[in-house]
Amino acid sequence: MSVASPDIEPAAPAEKTVFAAELFPHRSLTPGGFALLMGVFAAICAGNAVFYFALGAWPVAIFMIVDVFILYLAIRLSFRAGRAREQVTVTRSDVHIRKIAPNGRHQDHHYNPFWARFHIDRHSEIGITAMRLTGQGRATSIGTFLNPDDRESFATAFSQALATARR
Repeated sequence: MSVASPDIEPAAPAEKTVFAAELFPHRSLTPGGFALLMGVFAAICAGNAVFYFALGAWPVAIFMIVDVFILYLAIRLSFRAGRAREQVTVTRSDVHIRKIAPNGRHQDHHYNPFWARFHIDRHSEIGITAMRLTGQGRATSIGTFLNPDDRESFATAFSQALATARR
């Protein structure tokens, strides 16, 4: 049998979510595409390495093998960076931004929607270049890895959600 302590308040009912979004970077190369790309690139480099080795230019052959390794490493790092996420949630009493790094660590940022201000930096040719939420003496950037079209749609939806939360 459990007894509630008199100095502990009962949990408040869950507040209605006005807006929720998960932002993540776009990666156009699928794992299957990665395997195909590496296979074709390795085959071309291996053919060139054999050719140059037969000509007696063995250092060129070594650089061909190093090229395959460098490409593999670069794409794997890109896939790793693609695991970054941002979760944005708006309720009537809280704007919660959770930034999740590729290694799984996260940072939480909370703002009062009545005091928070959403700032958008625009360039005449590119569109939105940066978005940030400010309030209570601090600022949090949002969607730094999004492309311009995704920034536009997020900015519109997030601005409307903030306006709704304030009403």
